[in-house]
Amino acid sequence: MQDLLYLVHRIPYPPDKGDKIRSYHLFRHLAARYRVHLGAFVDDPEDRRHADALRGLCASLRLIDIGPAVARWKSLRGLLTGEALTTVYYRHPAMRAWVDERLAAGVGQVVCYSSAMAQFVMAARGARRIMDFVDMDSDKWRQYAPTKPWPLSWLYRREADRLLDWEARVAGEFDAGLFVSAQEAADFRAAAPAVADRVGWYGNGVDADYFSPEREYDNPYAPGVEAVVFTGAMDYWPNVDAVSWFAREVFPAVRAARPRAEFCIVGSRPSSEVQALARLPGVRVTGRVPDVRPYLAHALAVVAPLRIARGVQNKVLEGMAMARSVVVSPQALEGLSATPGTEVLLAEGAEQYAARTLEALAGLDLGAAARQRVLTEYAWEACLARVDELLQGGSTT
Repeated sequence: MQDLLYLVHRIPYPPDKGDKIRSYHLFRHLAARYRVHLGAFVDDPEDRRHADALRGLCASLRLIDIGPAVARWKSLRGLLTGEALTTVYYRHPAMRAWVDERLAAGVGQVVCYSSAMAQFVMAARGARRIMDFVDMDSDKWRQYAPTKPWPLSWLYRREADRLLDWEARVAGEFDAGLFVSAQEAADFRAAAPAVADRVGWYGNGVDADYFSPEREYDNPYAPGVEAVVFTGAMDYWPNVDAVSWFAREVFPAVRAARPRAEFCIVGSRPSSEVQALARLPGVRVTGRVPDVRPYLAHALAVVAPLRIARGVQNKVLEGMAMARSVVVSPQALEGLSATPGTEVLLAEGAEQYAARTLEALAGLDLGAAARQRVLTEYAWEACLARVDELLQGGSTT
């Protein structure tokens, strides 16, 4: 078995949020084929207790705690050096020393997850290096900018520009760069045409056996509740923005027509803004739960009203796998091949979003078609075969 270095910006376990779902399944796939040396940062103390779940699959493991508050202050050094703040945020001498040791020992294959991790192997030109960008992060910052007051709007536009420069540099240095969808890859090629020939993509999958509607799940809702559910990490700004908009602009019309409707926001670390939504009539905020499947299984509608988004939304795939009627915004549907009207409900604007949600609550059931789409197109093994080809010397074209 060959040795492979896998660097991830956030510990890839437990797979309970979007980026960790993809990084975990990639890790499991690589660990079945290589002796994996895994280096990752830990930004949630709760995740530390899961180290043993990873250690048994690794040739070596290096986890480094990173405090988000301290790291944010440290990242401001980028304003002096001209760098992207994201790159400085993850700069850490202990991680660099550990990576250098692995490379000096002869590790010849490298996979990085998130562009910030590339800084630790930019000099490793003797190794075959694959970058999983996942999303075009620079464009997320560009989307954030208009939603913030000055000077944050200026800072976010600056971050978008500096991060795009860094992403293009990484794509030019690495043997291949991968995104989460054909559209995401096309957008990056358009923004960085000089490295267009070094960019490809592989899609996200979903574990359809785990997210199965065939199992029995205890009902987490009160009797008679008509549940509308959103799942996701609730300290992530696009999710915060999505549930805040839905709760304030969409759900009042839903509840006026269906008084037993409840909007249930399920996800870890809800921000103060999200917690405040629980004061609105019919809105429930759960915080972290041990298993999201019961909340999906017993909901009449799953909503993904994202207004800021890149790539593929795992929350949409999971709702589809659980055979629910999923109401999506155009941004949440981007990158997925689900057909509006037969596999998902597409809505844009508050009035239309309320109408589509009410259709689901009234009994419009797209669940069987949604799950069938997942079964035929979104299996992890098929998606990850692209990474195998590239590690073995294949090209992105």
